[in-house]
Amino acid sequence: MERVTLTTERLVLHVPDESDIDAITAACQDPEIPRWTTVPSPYTRADAEEYVRLIGEWWADGSETIWCAYRDGGLVASIGLHHIVSHHTGGHAELGFWVAASARGNGYLVEAARAVVDWGFDELGLARLGWRAVAGNVASARSARALGFRYEGFARQALTSTRGRDDGWFAGLLRADDRTPVHWPVL
Repeated sequence: MERVTLTTERLVLHVPDESDIDAITAACQDPEIPRWTTVPSPYTRADAEEYVRLIGEWWADGSETIWCAYRDGGLVASIGLHHIVSHHTGGHAELGFWVAASARGNGYLVEAARAVVDWGFDELGLARLGWRAVAGNVASARSARALGFRYEGFARQALTSTRGRDDGWFAGLLRADDRTPVHWPVL
């Protein structure tokens, strides 16, 4: 798949390359990122190098599309579509992200995610996007809800990482959904 740069009112989302390694390494020192994601801890420069290398492979084979979002030259988030499956009735993928500590609370994630969601539905022809998070990750759930995702449930020990198994929250967004935030029982 050809790499794409997305722009929003405040952000530029580009496919990370070697020039992003130091910023990714610095952002992933925040203990909140590995607490709620599958990002390794401790996080090293070698981890960022591997992440950038894998992202290049995933774009090339079309299995994942991941961007780094920047505001005024500063890294604010990593966001992408994971586990992309194409299908003649419209494919599906999972939205995943983390936000740099210094960028939280500014609406950057929702702004970046809207661009990624639109791109997935419009350019990839996806029919459905999934979202999942470790149960208790209220910030991620609030972002997904703001994007119009519908809460679909709780699953015991459904998520795995280097920590082991975690309970998970799950939600979905269909291309046809109006994206108006609705009630989530966990928020």
